[in-house]
Amino acid sequence: MEKFVRVRVVQANAMDLSLFQFDYDLTFAAFFMNADKTIYGRFGSRSSRKDAMKGISIEGLGQALAAALEIHQHYPANRDLLAGKQAVFTEIKVPEMYPSLNWYKPTLDYEGAVVRSCMHCHQIHEAQRKSYRSAGKPMPDKVLYPWPSPETIGLILDPTEKAKVRFVSKDSEAERAGFQSGDEIVSLEGQQILSIADVQWVLHNTPESGTLEAIVRREGSESPLELQLSEGWRRNSHMTWRVSAWDLRRMGTGALVLQSLSEDAREQAGLTDAQLGLLVEGMGRHPPHNGAKMAGFQNGDIIVDFDGQTHYMTPSNLLAYSMQNTQPGDSMAVTVLRAGERVDLTLTAQ
Repeated sequence: MEKFVRVRVVQANAMDLSLFQFDYDLTFAAFFMNADKTIYGRFGSRSSRKDAMKGISIEGLGQALAAALEIHQHYPANRDLLAGKQAVFTEIKVPEMYPSLNWYKPTLDYEGAVVRSCMHCHQIHEAQRKSYRSAGKPMPDKVLYPWPSPETIGLILDPTEKAKVRFVSKDSEAERAGFQSGDEIVSLEGQQILSIADVQWVLHNTPESGTLEAIVRREGSESPLELQLSEGWRRNSHMTWRVSAWDLRRMGTGALVLQSLSEDAREQAGLTDAQLGLLVEGMGRHPPHNGAKMAGFQNGDIIVDFDGQTHYMTPSNLLAYSMQNTQPGDSMAVTVLRAGERVDLTLTAQ
């Protein structure tokens, strides 16, 4: 660590979004870069609402730091090899350019309302989604499912390593590509991989379908693999753990907190695996997050029909559906099971 110049950024006010592009819902994120702003790699991952540290470790950070130093030793001769790691073009240069965030000032109000004047990183995701909603545009999958976890394509990586495969999910894109437990991902789309976050950077900027070229180290030898991503692959990602998902819940479901039913609960409710069945675990209580409460939803309700959709969906899928198929003011017919009886409710999109 002493070989790095360490800089800590503690708020998003005036953040340079043309440089600092990362998963804004994270609790902790790090960049490894040259003084000329060339990015060597990123660090920081998360996929759980309850466990903020899932996906990162001190050991993993140490390996990423060592790999960044190795890249630095060969810089600038390797500059061209780092092109894919650099930030992509964005018209929004600082968060304050978003209409919903334009009341923030570049610096904190240290004389008065320090907390209120501090912009949180997750508000950037919220502002991006609001810009689509206010313009009447359906949100793309990339906006709804940002920074997909490798688990989305069937790769469960070891957080104590750079990007070592701990497990490959059955019938996944990763299994079909030939990934195996114990593989170390050396590069993805020509980018040297320093961490799980580097894998997510590639996935985040991948088209809706296509092929990714990977090189893995297996038993001391390097092998190329082709990862085929079918259309809609992002929808396997879960985004309800995100802090920014709370605003999506408000807009699309009146702030319902939903949970997938267990197999036993499905059987008791008389639902098959192909049918919609989402448990109402909670909901907002105060405006503007009380739309579901005002519509008559209750904790323990099981949603079996949402705006005519009765097929199986995860909570993330249902949120995405509402964002891509409704506009503010639209009425959605919802049927729930309550104490074994079907109850019809009407929910208004915000």
